[in-house]
Amino acid sequence: MKSLRIAIVGATGLVGTTVLKILEERNFPIATLLPVASEKSIGKFIKYGGAKVGIISLKTALSEKPDVAIFSAGGKVSQEWAPKFSNAGVTVIDNSSAWRMNEKIKLVVPEVNGDCLTSSDLIIANPNCTTMQLVMVLKPLHDKFKILRGVVSTYQSVTGTGQVAVSQMMDERSGLTPSEKAYPYPIDKNCIPHCDVFQDNGYTKEEMKVHFETKKIMRDDSISLSCTAVRVPVMCGHGESVFLEFKEDYEIEEVRSLLSSFPGVVLHDNPSSNEYPMPINAQGKDEVFVGRLRRDLCNLRGLHLWIVSDNLRKGAATNTVQIVELLNSVGRWE
Repeated sequence: MKSLRIAIVGATGLVGTTVLKILEERNFPIATLLPVASEKSIGKFIKYGGAKVGIISLKTALSEKPDVAIFSAGGKVSQEWAPKFSNAGVTVIDNSSAWRMNEKIKLVVPEVNGDCLTSSDLIIANPNCTTMQLVMVLKPLHDKFKILRGVVSTYQSVTGTGQVAVSQMMDERSGLTPSEKAYPYPIDKNCIPHCDVFQDNGYTKEEMKVHFETKKIMRDDSISLSCTAVRVPVMCGHGESVFLEFKEDYEIEEVRSLLSSFPGVVLHDNPSSNEYPMPINAQGKDEVFVGRLRRDLCNLRGLHLWIVSDNLRKGAATNTVQIVELLNSVGRWE
């Protein structure tokens, strides 16, 4: 693949630092690295590939006209700056929610709908981490059995909220009073059924993201999902308990085969030996793990399963890098 000039916007945040780690792990061909962070970080350095690289401003990064800019600095920054970069011919991969439901912007998980990308897509949205791991499992099952409806209950780690949330949990765990709080209640030794902002319909924005983003990524508005999102005192890795109702009959062994053969999905399902996906095992890995497969007791076309993935990697950083790799492999920057 061609060596690229890459800007990482939000290079010092949880997702940004993970993007850098993954680029290095995958030996991604980088001609020039342009780390971007807030004004207080400009002039400081990050380490990449054994070298120190200076942090620059968004304005400076734009003037350098990189091939691609990976944004992980929040919705406000993306709304203001992503169009400026794309207007300059820079391909933007955005990790925020700013562009996900814009009908003109593609929402992409390469294994699921990477074929939708075209040369005209200069702003590409990265899905919500919760939706990301979910659609990796839904895709092969929907193609075969057609999903009519589903119920998703999430168990989301504190890294999904950011560094302040991590600090709050660790302070509470150490018996300290947090200097800054991401949650209105203690998170250590607790579960909070409140991820993002409540909407008029009683669901949170996080829960509605699962509903709407799934339809867009799967390119099928007939899929109807309801979600309850819960924050749990886990450092990294989201869990999801999922119920699906299919249009077609299914056999468990066929479900196993479909999931086992789908790229990026690992079937980890042997309850008799206490083998099932857990966040502690998924941390630091790029795959989506699925297990606890079983037929519903009341609905013969219903299936229950349990999904776990590292929310900072496949749920965010890895997927953005995969999008860049996909575009590079088809000659976007030749």
